[in-house]
Amino acid sequence: MHSTEASTALTEQSDPPKGPLQITRIFLPPLEEVNAAMAGIWERGWVTNNGPLVRELEQRLGDYLGTGAPSYVGNGTLALQLAIRALDLRGEVITTPFSFVATTSALVWERCQPVFADIQPDTFNIDPDRIESLIGPKTTAILATHVYGNPCDIDRIEAIARKHDLKVVYDGAHGFGTIYKGASLLSYGDITVASFHATKLFHSIEGGGLFCKDPQVKATVDRMRNFGHNGPDQFLGVGINAKNSEFHAAIGLLVLRRIEEVLAERRAKYKAYSDELASTGLRFLRVTQGTDVFNGAYFPVVFHDEAQLKRAVHALTSNGIHPRRYFYPSLDTLHYIGGRDVPVAHDISARVLCLPLYYGLEPADIQRTCAILRQAL
Repeated sequence: MHSTEASTALTEQSDPPKGPLQITRIFLPPLEEVNAAMAGIWERGWVTNNGPLVRELEQRLGDYLGTGAPSYVGNGTLALQLAIRALDLRGEVITTPFSFVATTSALVWERCQPVFADIQPDTFNIDPDRIESLIGPKTTAILATHVYGNPCDIDRIEAIARKHDLKVVYDGAHGFGTIYKGASLLSYGDITVASFHATKLFHSIEGGGLFCKDPQVKATVDRMRNFGHNGPDQFLGVGINAKNSEFHAAIGLLVLRRIEEVLAERRAKYKAYSDELASTGLRFLRVTQGTDVFNGAYFPVVFHDEAQLKRAVHALTSNGIHPRRYFYPSLDTLHYIGGRDVPVAHDISARVLCLPLYYGLEPADIQRTCAILRQAL
């Protein structure tokens, strides 16, 4: 993945389109390689149902990450739902209000009750100090998000889970490429789920994965994603259609060839933002202790108050730069949940803004974004 071929392929991509600066832009492999992969699919005539490219992608992801092969599925939300089902989670699940809506909606969809624990004000992850007091007779699991690819306090979360005989699921949608205590961030918990959506560092346009610690749980997931099939003419339990296609796997394999280049550039651009904004008084994410490599999946900044954030957003969008209030609002405000006292999550969600960050973002665009921000503060 450090080959001259990969570097050349990156530089051979067509020039990015000019126009408004968006929060992200998809990384696409060279079109001639995509066409070659599509031709192979046409020749085989095998387009779905656990085809050879799907199986190759699972194996290569496991080899690259050191996790063992994941179960590749249609998207990250399906991965969350399958994790909940495969672990037979019921009743109450302690989770974070500071995440994308799918973390919570998957629990509700699977008829579990989300119980929100507040977050840490500097890592933005679920606060272990807030978890244990929420555990009751109906609690079956902890579902924690590695926000912006920043590891949760895994040791403490899993110690709490062991003490109370709870399952642990991590939403690792942002976690690809982060290394925590010598291992991929996707290797922790009973299951870590990943999103391979087009906006992610590694993607297959649409897709998701489940990284299961127990091989028997993985076997359950693999049956559930394929209608419950246990062989061509036998069903072992209820399942759904969560499979992914050869077309998506082909894109994933081509992106994976270049992932080291993509990650390296993302980390460099994260540092460039940090350097440019170091003297502004804006607050940055604190990377969790024990993180060997942080992937730089997003660049969030926390403003003094929401009014200052809104002034900054107006100044940026007026100049064709489109950041994102991510995550906003706090998920406890969802009408189908019911309120809970999570003041830190409310505070951070009102003041945090993610700036444009992606492969191919020009240094001049980072400098321009930061200059406009400085003037708006």
